Amino acid sequence: MKEFFKKKDIEISFKRYVQDALSAMALGLFATLLMGTILDVLGAQTAVLFGDNAISAFLVEIGGVAKSMMGAGIGVAVAWSLKAPPLVLFSSAVTGMMGATLTGFGITLAGGPAGAFVAAALGAEFGKMVSKETKVDILVTPAVTIIIGGIAAKLVGPGVGWCLFRLGDAIMAATVWQPFFFGIFISVVVGLALTAPISSAALCIMLDLSGLAAGAATVGCCAQMVGFAVASFRENGVGGLVAQGIGTSMLQVSNIIKHPWILVPPTLTAAIIGPLATCVFKMTNIPVGAGMGTCGFVGQIGTFTDMGFTGDVLWKVLLLQIVLPAILAFIIDRIMRKMGLIKDGDYKLDL
Repeated sequence: MKEFFKKKDIEISFKRYVQDALSAMALGLFATLLMGTILDVLGAQTAVLFGDNAISAFLVEIGGVAKSMMGAGIGVAVAWSLKAPPLVLFSSAVTGMMGATLTGFGITLAGGPAGAFVAAALGAEFGKMVSKETKVDILVTPAVTIIIGGIAAKLVGPGVGWCLFRLGDAIMAATVWQPFFFGIFISVVVGLALTAPISSAALCIMLDLSGLAAGAATVGCCAQMVGFAVASFRENGVGGLVAQGIGTSMLQVSNIIKHPWILVPPTLTAAIIGPLATCVFKMTNIPVGAGMGTCGFVGQIGTFTDMGFTGDVLWKVLLLQIVLPAILAFIIDRIMRKMGLIKDGDYKLDL
């Protein structure tokens, strides 16, 4: 069996499913749900500014289609991360869509993103097992992939999705109940998830995180991205500022492993700003923006979508999601450099 799994490139491991597949899932989400949200908001806002027009209507229309294809995007992305052959890869668009939209027996809630992940992963692995094993591969491989994915979509996906949604509800309720402590907790944990080789965006979307909890998650992600970008400016210059500040702080993972102290400035910054977001400024967000931070400015777009695009919200976003993360991370980094805990070159990226 080991030799068969090795031949089919089937690896049951934390890295394959949590790091690789979950990170790929985030790419599928970005290409569908997140991009669709951006286009939808852009179309709606331009219609408000310039009146109803064909371009705004077109943006809203294609944004809606992109969002509706979330399951298919996740399915293809997960199958690709599992190194699925072509027929399995293409069939996974179907399994992902089924996982996202089908309800289970006794559960009226659809599987959502988590269901799409489960259905696509199981369908892809079984599809890989039979791929090119028969003379009618073009029939057998997609059939096995879709049938197994469909079974998972009905039996497993809705339950997993329900558990994650209920966990998200509990986190949001706890944040309302104890905004100070949970503001710190969520900001730090989701921010660390963003920098780690897993997906904070996928995590927040699967939990359906919104409200104050999503606001805390957003500033935590911003603290990591903006914090690392500013703290490492001496080593990485403008290129590093853009790559980390608008791209991802995940670029620093290898440096964190070698120099763990560099994780302190952005993480401590997240712990400071988190309760400010929940207790003082009452920042909120939508699930698709909660785990994105300043990546492509999706976190900011999500904040404006939830709170409204007004002058009051704009200055809060600038202060909590950009200015304070930059200032606090810079100060903490300089203190730690003077203490000898962080040295020149610790943040250096090969850009």
